[in-house]
Amino acid sequence: MLSTHLPATHSTACVSASSLPARAGLGLKPVHFEHVLSTQPDVGFFEVHAENYMVPGGPLHHHLGRIREHYPLSLHGVGLSIGAEFALDASHLDALAELIARYQPQSFSEHLAWSSHGEAFFNDLLPLPYTAATLDRVCAHVDQVQTRLRRHMLLENPATYVEFEASSMSETEFISEVVRRTGCGLLLDVNNIHVSCINHGRDSRAYLRALPLDRVGEIHLAGFATQMDGAGDPLLIDSHDAPVAEAVWALYADALALTSPVASLLERDNALPAFDVLLAEAARAERMLAGQPPQALIHMAEEAHT
Repeated sequence: MLSTHLPATHSTACVSASSLPARAGLGLKPVHFEHVLSTQPDVGFFEVHAENYMVPGGPLHHHLGRIREHYPLSLHGVGLSIGAEFALDASHLDALAELIARYQPQSFSEHLAWSSHGEAFFNDLLPLPYTAATLDRVCAHVDQVQTRLRRHMLLENPATYVEFEASSMSETEFISEVVRRTGCGLLLDVNNIHVSCINHGRDSRAYLRALPLDRVGEIHLAGFATQMDGAGDPLLIDSHDAPVAEAVWALYADALALTSPVASLLERDNALPAFDVLLAEAARAERMLAGQPPQALIHMAEEAHT
């Protein structure tokens, strides 16, 4: 579980990176607003993408404000471009600060990625070279965000499809050092681990164990799509348009064995099913958080010992 210790380099006015309940949550989509408000389902928390709410008013705010009265809330950023070579967008950061002041979410997170270069913005989360210069820049940007927001943030491990030959450290070493230097927490995206490790031919469990798991403030679970690369090998895409795969559920079980129970989000951004389908996936995560592994994982473990 994420420690609330504040490093000496940060003001004690900062608040913890996450105070979400150790339950399963769902990504909140407008198509489900009315259902959530009318039925008030048993969900641990809801999460929204911050950039969708960076407007002064309108129906999105109307519904989110009503739902926020009943549920803990997590804000997940997709546009800060923490890894960009240029300075962070001050207006974007100001809008984020206003949104956080408005809703007082229990958690705020962003990606270890970049999506802007100068005045150009790319609708994707792009990978970084893991070098000393990149590390200094990312740490400076995380420090700037935390100072402006007056709270610690969570930084999400990425899903990647290419790597840089210029990297002088591993991804887990890079993430661990950012967390150590800035005091930020870790958003542990289990699906991203599986996707990246399959794409790059690595051991997902070794990757998991190399992360600063004592700093995990939230876990993400999602589905992926499978394509083939130019060499005919499988290429996994972090598509968020499918149920969580059994291999990802198994890796989630490994993660829970290495951490205390922690808030766990079921992400589905595309090909949305009925709300009850999402709720069933959240219930599966909730059982695992309570120490009750689903039957499929029990069978997998039994087969491994026969």
